Amino acid sequence: MKDPDSMNAIVSAVLRCGVILSASVITFGGVLFAAQSWSAQSAPLLAYASRTVPSLSSVFGGLATLSPYSVIELGVILLLATPVARVLCSVLLFATERDRIYVLVTLAVLLLLMFSMLVTPFIPLFRG
Repeated sequence: MKDPDSMNAIVSAVLRCGVILSASVITFGGVLFAAQSWSAQSAPLLAYASRTVPSLSSVFGGLATLSPYSVIELGVILLLATPVARVLCSVLLFATERDRIYVLVTLAVLLLLMFSMLVTPFIPLFRG
């Protein structure tokens, strides 16, 4: 697969699929949210949802009951995972080409990306 156009096509397909999947999940969550009965009890739920930071366990727990918030949060998680999938795809494509320099550079990008997503929230300077 020495053709750069075929590599670009694969990477762009990964990005496109990630965005389409994420948008579909978020739209489904929005439909679930709209389908809920609008009552006086909905207003506190909206206020509560805007103030809480979801954990992965609460998102997956809410998915078991088809909680609209959890479905939408899953869509956002999928959207955040899309660039990671793109970089992983690039690492694999460069590895199949046996291009060690690009594999190392792309692995460095992957490590920085993962560090920024997983570690910086725990550094007090970045908590805002």
